[in-house]
Amino acid sequence: MLDLKLLEKNFDEIAEKLKNRGVEEKLLAELKELFTKYKSEKKVLEELQAKQNKLSKLFGIYKKEGKDINELKKEVDSNKAKISAHQEIVRDIEEDLKKIALQIPNIPDPDVPIGEDEEDNVEIKKVLEPKEFDFEPKEHFKLGEDLGWIDFKRGVKLAKSRFSVLKKEAAVLERALINYMLDFNKNRGFEEVYVPFMVNSSTLLGTGQLPKFEEDLFKVCDEDLYLIPTAEVPLTNLYRDEIIADLTEPIKLTAYTPCFRKEAGSGGKDVRGMIRQHQFDKVELVAITKPEDSDKVFEEMVNTASDLLTSLRLPHRLVMLCTGDLGFSAAKTIDLEVWLPGQGKYREISSVSNTRDFQARRAMIRFKDGKKNRLVHTLNGSSLAVGRTLIAIMENYQQKDGSIKIPEVLKSYF
Repeated sequence: MLDLKLLEKNFDEIAEKLKNRGVEEKLLAELKELFTKYKSEKKVLEELQAKQNKLSKLFGIYKKEGKDINELKKEVDSNKAKISAHQEIVRDIEEDLKKIALQIPNIPDPDVPIGEDEEDNVEIKKVLEPKEFDFEPKEHFKLGEDLGWIDFKRGVKLAKSRFSVLKKEAAVLERALINYMLDFNKNRGFEEVYVPFMVNSSTLLGTGQLPKFEEDLFKVCDEDLYLIPTAEVPLTNLYRDEIIADLTEPIKLTAYTPCFRKEAGSGGKDVRGMIRQHQFDKVELVAITKPEDSDKVFEEMVNTASDLLTSLRLPHRLVMLCTGDLGFSAAKTIDLEVWLPGQGKYREISSVSNTRDFQARRAMIRFKDGKKNRLVHTLNGSSLAVGRTLIAIMENYQQKDGSIKIPEVLKSYF
């Protein structure tokens, strides 16, 4: 959540940055009007409280001098009632401000390029050259059907569209990738954690999925429980409503979970194949740091995801997302896009974000800094989306006869 005090103090400057993120001017105007009303009512309340202090002091003086206090008592009682009424008014405005603030995305970092959508994202660098094929490379869904690796029809029969069944070597490869990614991340200093695949609404509020993106979530009927859209949600919220006593070193976590998303806003995108599924496996990286450490850890997380792809010999590129393509909670994001020769294009396989103190303010995650309690910075990143890594291996390691080789680093997991 945005720092409302900072927004009030620098409203025009921050409002301009939020416009670059697609926040409607109507919403910003409503927020500004509320701030004006809040300052006005807060001033009245402070004046009434100051008056009450003066009247209270007069009690002692009147008693000492033997004066009648009946009229004074009436004035004190009347003023007290006014204070109570104005406190309620101020609380209501604060609640309205908070409700709007929960709908507003994070402020982008100064180095985030201004743009409307993914077309305005900026490529940082490419890693590894795509392989030259002496035949026409197939897309993963064709390879999967030919080899009997992916069963789309039975996935639909068991659930509905955008579900699939992995069989034969594909099922083993999926499991091998999960284990390899967890081991790789552990060797980079990330502690492995196993978390619930369902969480409550307070947890989703903490990382920013609620209230704005409820339509994208699968909810359990008659329970305050939702299937998680990403392991970022439970991992970050492990420390919700806590004060971390010692944050000398960043807390770095990794976890495997299935992820569940309705993909409500995806329309007809990627209908064929496994690019965009309602259920998919992912290995996640999450870090909780002091504010001064978050840039260093952000770079470390990007390198971890990139090095993982490099170890699998998968060509990829790093892309800085523009303001119009940033996720709701992110102040800065670098996407890693893997080369898919069947499609002849780079596709997102990891997204690493620094949310600064945006999530920490919502989830009230703080750390002890001397005598003060300060908000932490939270970071998250895919390392990697397992299904998309499987797809990338299928397309990049396909052979002319339709078979698929297994990357060297995965052979010991088979």
